Amino acid sequence: MAKVKVKKKSTLIDMTAMSDVTVLLLTFFMLTSTFVQKEPVQVSTPSSVSEIKIPEINVLQVLVEPSGKIFISLDKQEDRVNVLNAMSSMYGVPFTPEQINKFRLANSFGVPIKQMPGFLDLKSDIQDQTLKNYGIPCDSANNEFKEWVRAARKANRDLKIAIKADQATPYDKIKNVMSSLQDIKENRYNLLTSLKTLPAEEEQ
Repeated sequence: MAKVKVKKKSTLIDMTAMSDVTVLLLTFFMLTSTFVQKEPVQVSTPSSVSEIKIPEINVLQVLVEPSGKIFISLDKQEDRVNVLNAMSSMYGVPFTPEQINKFRLANSFGVPIKQMPGFLDLKSDIQDQTLKNYGIPCDSANNEFKEWVRAARKANRDLKIAIKADQATPYDKIKNVMSSLQDIKENRYNLLTSLKTLPAEEEQ
C-alpha cells in the first residue's frame, strides 16, 4: 500500500505587524515618560493618605536630609541661570560662562554661594560625590536659603514650592525651613510624602 504524503506547511510567521506595534509602543513610552531627577541625597519621605499631585513643571523643590542640610532643584534651565545671576550680583561672586553653563545643567544645587565657583570647576562625577557634604546655609547668621527662594520667585512667578524631607529629619529642621519661607511671605507650599495604603476595612 502506497504511503500518503502529508503536505508540509510553511512554519514561517509574518512578524511585520507585531514589530510595528512594538516600535509604536516603545516610541509612545519614550515620549510620554518623565525621567527621575538625580538628587544629591536619597530620602525616605513619610507616608500619608493624601493623593494631591504636584505639578511637573514650574516647581521649586526643597530637599531636606536628616541632618538638616538643604538642597534646591529647579526644573527649568533658564530659571537656574537667572537665579544664579541674581545671587552673583547680590553677593558679589562672579561666575565664568563655563561655570554658568555647568550650573544650568545641574539638576540640584546646595553649596554656599562663596564656594559655588570652586564647586562648579570640579568635574561632574566629583560634584556628584561631594555635593551631599555641603548644603545651603539657613540660619540666623547666614540665611542664603531665603535669598535663593526669593531670587527664584522673581525669575518665575509661577513657581510652586515643594518641601521633600526624610522621615527621620528632626521637626526643628523642617520648622526652620518653613519659618524662612514665611519670612519672605511664601506661605503656600507642599510637603511631599509617599502614598500610604489603607487596610480594606478603613477604606470602607
